[in-house]
Amino acid sequence: MAISVGGNTADKPVSDINTTPLVDVMLVMLIIFLIAVPVVVQNVKVKLPDVRYDPTATKPENVSLVVRGGPGDTCEVFWNRIPVTSKELLDRAVEKLKFEINRQGGPTAAGVELPEAHIRGDVDTPYRCIGGTIYTMQQAGFAKVGFISQPPAGTSDTER
Repeated sequence: MAISVGGNTADKPVSDINTTPLVDVMLVMLIIFLIAVPVVVQNVKVKLPDVRYDPTATKPENVSLVVRGGPGDTCEVFWNRIPVTSKELLDRAVEKLKFEINRQGGPTAAGVELPEAHIRGDVDTPYRCIGGTIYTMQQAGFAKVGFISQPPAGTSDTER
Protein backbone atom coordinates (compact mmCIF):
# COMPACT_ATOMS: atom_id res chain seq x y z
CA MET A 1 0.00 0.00 0.00
CA ALA A 2 1.09 3.48 -0.59
CA ILE A 3 0.41 6.61 1.34
CA SER A 4 1.10 10.08 0.27
CA VAL A 5 3.11 12.19 2.65
CA GLY A 6 3.52 15.89 2.27
CA GLY A 7 2.82 17.78 -0.85
CA ASN A 8 -0.30 19.68 -1.67
CA THR A 9 -2.67 16.60 -1.52
CA ALA A 10 -4.26 17.43 1.83
CA ASP A 11 -6.80 19.67 0.14
CA LYS A 12 -8.03 16.90 -2.21
CA PRO A 13 -10.31 14.12 -1.00
CA VAL A 14 -8.75 10.66 -1.09
CA SER A 15 -10.54 8.51 -3.65
CA ASP A 16 -8.47 5.34 -3.26
CA ILE A 17 -10.31 2.33 -1.85
CA ASN A 18 -8.66 0.44 0.96
CA THR A 19 -8.82 -3.11 -0.44
CA THR A 20 -7.20 -4.88 2.51
CA PRO A 21 -10.49 -5.59 4.39
CA LEU A 22 -12.12 -6.72 1.15
CA VAL A 23 -9.27 -9.15 0.42
CA ASP A 24 -9.37 -10.44 4.00
CA VAL A 25 -13.09 -11.13 3.81
CA MET A 26 -12.75 -12.84 0.42
CA LEU A 27 -9.94 -15.09 1.67
CA VAL A 28 -11.94 -16.08 4.75
CA MET A 29 -14.99 -16.88 2.59
CA LEU A 30 -12.82 -18.91 0.20
CA ILE A 31 -11.51 -20.97 3.09
CA ILE A 32 -15.03 -21.49 4.48
CA PHE A 33 -16.29 -22.68 1.09
CA LEU A 34 -13.31 -24.98 0.60
CA ILE A 35 -14.07 -26.64 3.92
CA ALA A 36 -17.88 -26.64 3.70
CA VAL A 37 -18.49 -27.79 0.11
CA PRO A 38 -17.08 -31.33 0.46
CA VAL A 39 -19.22 -31.83 3.58
CA VAL A 40 -22.40 -30.78 1.76
CA VAL A 41 -21.75 -32.74 -1.43
CA GLN A 42 -21.14 -36.13 0.18
CA ASN A 43 -23.10 -38.93 -1.45
CA VAL A 44 -24.29 -42.00 0.35
CA LYS A 45 -24.81 -45.00 -1.88
CA VAL A 46 -28.05 -46.79 -1.14
CA LYS A 47 -29.12 -50.08 -2.63
CA LEU A 48 -32.87 -49.84 -3.07
CA PRO A 49 -34.86 -53.07 -3.16
CA ASP A 50 -36.09 -54.42 -6.45
CA VAL A 51 -39.82 -54.00 -6.79
CA ARG A 52 -41.77 -57.16 -7.42
CA TYR A 53 -45.46 -57.42 -7.77
CA ASP A 54 -46.64 -60.58 -6.12
CA PRO A 55 -50.26 -61.43 -6.71
CA THR A 56 -52.29 -61.08 -3.54
CA ALA A 57 -53.83 -64.29 -2.28
CA THR A 58 -57.24 -63.01 -1.27
CA LYS A 59 -59.05 -65.12 1.28
CA PRO A 60 -62.84 -65.11 1.40
CA GLU A 61 -62.84 -63.66 4.91
CA ASN A 62 -60.82 -60.59 3.87
CA VAL A 63 -62.64 -57.31 3.31
CA SER A 64 -62.30 -55.63 -0.07
CA LEU A 65 -62.81 -51.86 -0.04
CA VAL A 66 -62.74 -49.38 -2.90
CA VAL A 67 -62.23 -45.72 -2.04
CA ARG A 68 -62.59 -42.80 -4.43
CA GLY A 69 -63.35 -39.12 -4.41
CA GLY A 70 -67.00 -38.33 -4.96
CA PRO A 71 -68.83 -35.32 -6.28
CA GLY A 72 -68.66 -32.12 -4.27
CA ASP A 73 -65.40 -32.99 -2.49
CA THR A 74 -66.91 -36.04 -0.78
CA CYS A 75 -65.50 -39.53 -0.29
CA GLU A 76 -67.11 -42.69 -1.59
CA VAL A 77 -66.34 -46.05 0.04
CA PHE A 78 -67.54 -49.36 -1.39
CA TRP A 79 -67.64 -52.59 0.64
CA ASN A 80 -67.59 -55.42 -1.91
CA ARG A 81 -69.02 -53.03 -4.53
CA ILE A 82 -71.80 -51.80 -2.20
CA PRO A 83 -71.57 -48.10 -1.27
CA VAL A 84 -71.40 -47.49 2.48
CA THR A 85 -71.26 -44.42 4.70
CA SER A 86 -68.61 -43.94 7.34
CA LYS A 87 -70.93 -45.17 10.11
CA GLU A 88 -72.00 -48.21 8.05
CA LEU A 89 -68.35 -48.98 7.33
CA LEU A 90 -67.52 -49.02 11.04
CA ASP A 91 -70.58 -51.12 11.91
CA ARG A 92 -69.93 -53.65 9.13
CA ALA A 93 -66.25 -53.91 10.04
CA VAL A 94 -67.02 -54.59 13.71
CA GLU A 95 -69.64 -57.19 12.76
CA LYS A 96 -67.26 -58.87 10.29
CA LEU A 97 -64.51 -59.06 12.89
CA LYS A 98 -66.88 -60.48 15.54
CA PHE A 99 -68.23 -63.03 13.06
CA GLU A 100 -64.75 -64.25 12.08
CA ILE A 101 -63.56 -64.50 15.67
CA ASN A 102 -66.66 -66.47 16.68
CA ARG A 103 -66.39 -68.67 13.58
CA GLN A 104 -62.87 -69.67 14.61
CA GLY A 105 -63.80 -70.61 18.16
CA GLY A 106 -64.09 -67.31 20.00
CA PRO A 107 -61.60 -64.77 21.31
CA THR A 108 -59.88 -67.29 23.62
CA ALA A 109 -59.30 -69.90 20.89
CA ALA A 110 -55.71 -70.58 19.88
CA GLY A 111 -54.56 -69.58 16.42
CA VAL A 112 -57.34 -67.15 15.56
CA GLU A 113 -56.52 -65.55 12.22
CA LEU A 114 -58.06 -62.12 11.89
CA PRO A 115 -59.24 -60.98 8.47
CA GLU A 116 -57.41 -58.28 6.55
CA ALA A 117 -58.79 -55.13 4.95
CA HIS A 118 -57.63 -54.54 1.37
CA ILE A 119 -58.08 -50.99 0.11
CA ARG A 120 -58.06 -50.14 -3.56
CA GLY A 121 -57.85 -46.41 -4.22
CA ASP A 122 -57.99 -44.39 -7.40
CA VAL A 123 -55.00 -42.23 -8.36
CA ASP A 124 -57.10 -39.08 -7.96
CA THR A 125 -58.53 -40.06 -4.57
CA PRO A 126 -57.81 -37.44 -1.90
CA TYR A 127 -55.59 -38.65 0.89
CA ARG A 128 -58.16 -37.75 3.52
CA CYS A 129 -60.53 -40.35 2.00
CA ILE A 130 -57.91 -43.12 2.16
CA GLY A 131 -56.72 -42.02 5.60
CA GLY A 132 -60.26 -41.90 6.94
CA THR A 133 -60.95 -45.41 5.67
CA ILE A 134 -57.76 -46.74 7.25
CA TYR A 135 -58.62 -45.05 10.55
CA THR A 136 -62.15 -46.46 10.53
CA MET A 137 -60.92 -49.99 9.85
CA GLN A 138 -58.31 -49.76 12.60
CA GLN A 139 -60.92 -48.33 14.95
CA ALA A 140 -63.08 -51.38 14.21
CA GLY A 141 -60.21 -53.66 15.23
CA PHE A 142 -58.57 -54.66 11.94
CA ALA A 143 -54.85 -55.09 12.58
CA LYS A 144 -53.86 -55.60 8.95
CA VAL A 145 -54.92 -52.93 6.49
CA GLY A 146 -53.19 -53.05 3.10
CA PHE A 147 -53.37 -51.54 -0.34
CA ILE A 148 -54.08 -53.26 -3.61
CA SER A 149 -52.25 -51.82 -6.60
CA GLN A 150 -51.75 -52.59 -10.25
CA PRO A 151 -48.29 -53.42 -11.60
CA PRO A 152 -46.84 -50.93 -14.08
CA ALA A 153 -47.84 -51.42 -17.68
CA GLY A 154 -45.63 -53.85 -19.54
CA THR A 155 -44.65 -55.97 -16.53
CA SER A 156 -45.72 -59.53 -16.03
CA ASP A 157 -45.11 -62.37 -13.61
CA THR A 158 -42.43 -63.80 -15.90
CA GLU A 159 -40.19 -60.72 -15.55
CA ARG A 160 -39.33 -61.44 -11.93
